[in-house]
Amino acid sequence: MSIAASVEARIQTVSVTEDTIAAQLVDGRTISVPLVWSWRLSEATPDQRARFEIIGSGTGIRWLEIDEDISVEGMLHGVPARRPGKR
Repeated sequence: MSIAASVEARIQTVSVTEDTIAAQLVDGRTISVPLVWSWRLSEATPDQRARFEIIGSGTGIRWLEIDEDISVEGMLHGVPARRPGKR
């Protein structure tokens, strides 16, 4: 019999480049998504992109100045942010 443990993915560190958002998880994995998945981050300045905080004990990233939050689950499951008014 095998027992599967459910471990919540949590972010330890984040880096943002001109092309990607990368998160190092506490379990050693690194995940990244294209910056264009977030229209707000795509339109933000490099300085604005650099001002973020890890929130929820590592469950997400917040850019307060540009009103953007990205969850680790969204990054893992490939959920890009939609512009308001678009379906």
